[in-house]
Amino acid sequence: MHSDSRFVRGALQAGAVGYLLKDSQFGELEKAVSAVMDNDIYLCPEVTTTVVKEYLNKTTSDEQPLSTRVLTPREREVLQLIAEGHSVREIGSILYISRKTVETHRRKIKGKLNINNSAELTKYAIREGLSSL
Repeated sequence: MHSDSRFVRGALQAGAVGYLLKDSQFGELEKAVSAVMDNDIYLCPEVTTTVVKEYLNKTTSDEQPLSTRVLTPREREVLQLIAEGHSVREIGSILYISRKTVETHRRKIKGKLNINNSAELTKYAIREGLSSL
C-alpha cells in the first residue's frame, strides 16, 4: 500500500514475500501471485527502486533508527501510543500498566532522546516510523 521504505522493510521483516502498491494493475497482481506461488519474492517496480536506493545509501549496519538502538521495546510501545494521541490513562489501559509506570517510561524516553515535550516526541515517532500521520 505504501512505498515508504519503513513500511516495505517492516513487511519484509515480518515475512512478506510480495509487496504491491494498492494502485497496481491487475496484470501486475497476476505476476506477483505467480512469482510467490513459484517461491520467489515479488516487489512492484516502485518498491524495488525504494528498496535498492535504501540499500545503496546505507553505509553501515548500525544505521538503525535511534529508537531501535536506544529504547526498550516497551518504551517504543509507549512512544508509539503517545504519538497516536493517547492519554497517559489510555496508554496504561492499553498496556495494562499503571499511569505512574507510563509517566516513568515517558520520562525515560525523553531523557534518552533528549526531547522535552510531547510534540517533539510525536514528530520523532513519525520520523522514525513508529507512527504515521
